[in-house]
Amino acid sequence: MVQRLLQGLDRLLVFNVFFVIAALGWFAIALLGRRFDWPLGFDLWMALWQPLFQPALGLLMAGAILSGVGSWVRRRFFPEQSS
Repeated sequence: MVQRLLQGLDRLLVFNVFFVIAALGWFAIALLGRRFDWPLGFDLWMALWQPLFQPALGLLMAGAILSGVGSWVRRRFFPEQSS
């Protein structure tokens, strides 16, 4: 049961990484479009920054920190399981 939960969390974090990369790509393209006065969605991206992209970045950072702490705890206190 715990293993399935961890596997689901890992999949969620992998999806989140690709989502954040796609958001960064959209931002770069929209910023370039704004520079040349092309409507490529910069205003929409900025409107979605706080309700969508900030939580995604927070989840990504929290997942990275918790993954590192979990790995350290596993190696430190359960060395026989970390092979």
